[in-house]
Amino acid sequence: MPIEILMPALSPTMTEGKLAKWLKKEGDAVKSGDLIAEIETDKATMEFEAVDAGRIGKILIAEGTEGVAVNKPIAILLEEGEDMSVVKASVAPAAKVAAPVAPTAAPIATPSTPKVSPTARVADRILASPLAKRIATNAGIDLSAVSGSGPHGRIVKSDLDLALAVGTAKAAPKAGPVAMHVPSGPVPDFGQPFTAVPNSSMRKIIARRLLEAKQSIPHFYLTVDCNIDELLAMRTKLNARSGADYKLSVNDFVIKAVAAALRKVPAANATWTEDAIRRYDNVDISIAVATPDGLITPIIRNADKKGLAIISNEMKDLAARAKDKKLKSEEFQGGGFSISNLGMFGIREFSAIINPPQSCILAVGKGEQRPIVKNGAIAIANMMTCTLSVDHRSVDGAVGAEFMQAFQAIIEEPLTVLLYETR
Repeated sequence: MPIEILMPALSPTMTEGKLAKWLKKEGDAVKSGDLIAEIETDKATMEFEAVDAGRIGKILIAEGTEGVAVNKPIAILLEEGEDMSVVKASVAPAAKVAAPVAPTAAPIATPSTPKVSPTARVADRILASPLAKRIATNAGIDLSAVSGSGPHGRIVKSDLDLALAVGTAKAAPKAGPVAMHVPSGPVPDFGQPFTAVPNSSMRKIIARRLLEAKQSIPHFYLTVDCNIDELLAMRTKLNARSGADYKLSVNDFVIKAVAAALRKVPAANATWTEDAIRRYDNVDISIAVATPDGLITPIIRNADKKGLAIISNEMKDLAARAKDKKLKSEEFQGGGFSISNLGMFGIREFSAIINPPQSCILAVGKGEQRPIVKNGAIAIANMMTCTLSVDHRSVDGAVGAEFMQAFQAIIEEPLTVLLYETR
């Protein structure tokens, strides 16, 4: 019988998305694993692969359509031996399922787990796409504990992404009612001329998550001024090396210093949950990158174990693909600590909003020459102001101060990064 192709959940925070582009048209043959559409999620534009083999019988959602709810039918797939006549019988119930749903203020940080279909198991065999099986094998995931949202309860890649993130989502503050306090009525224009720029899915999610973070997380802030004279001298020397295949930035040093400081003060690498504080074993650092649709935070994994050259080249690649919406879900989902650097825009000092469910984000200002007192006399030094925003539920003031003390010491004497253990 015809199979409904459903709008997938391609990220943990996704409840709806934009069907950006169809890669297959009606009548085209499809094999399991074929790319059939491009879906714009709250974070990036991602390719959607087919789970079952067959032929596209009917496209239900036109490309360019925004606000398509997760699990809403977007197309009908004909199985072998079926012809177009069976589509007419399938489109009616599909259209009924696809009827408009009243908007809800459910928190985006707690996506619901896909329902398990009774056909998810056949004779003790778990139904899963080849890609899902490969990911599960590599990640050591027990597929029997994962709910499938594909046709007939089959497990697909997006189910694994969601299953891995559900713990994180549950750990996020329960801020469902918060959105109800935001005025939802029309905003008067007072006769002023304006240009209306439609909100992308990504922009809407950013707005909700920032509101949730600011209203439900008890922030406190710690600021230090760092002397970066030695850092700049080392950067100049390293970049001048003959045959170097890198171009180090101050931000690369900041990432490395944060990673080393987190290894020294692991209590700052944490997430709050109602049952326990999660302290992460790996040092995975999220870096805020500006895109036309808003901020996205690609992750430098195991940053404490990587040299400056690797961090620099990896960051340039991630930033470029983030701006083109070409990041893979695992490249921006997760992370235990964030960095937001506005120094290149001339900002001297600022405080950033915590990126939930993380507990800390470091705001980095520009490096500039300032007068300081050194050995009892006025001197000129290159100074950089950094402010740590902290979730007081999971990271105490003393822990935050200890982290900033370690970070400042490494930034001011960058060679000391070699003193800290990497595992």
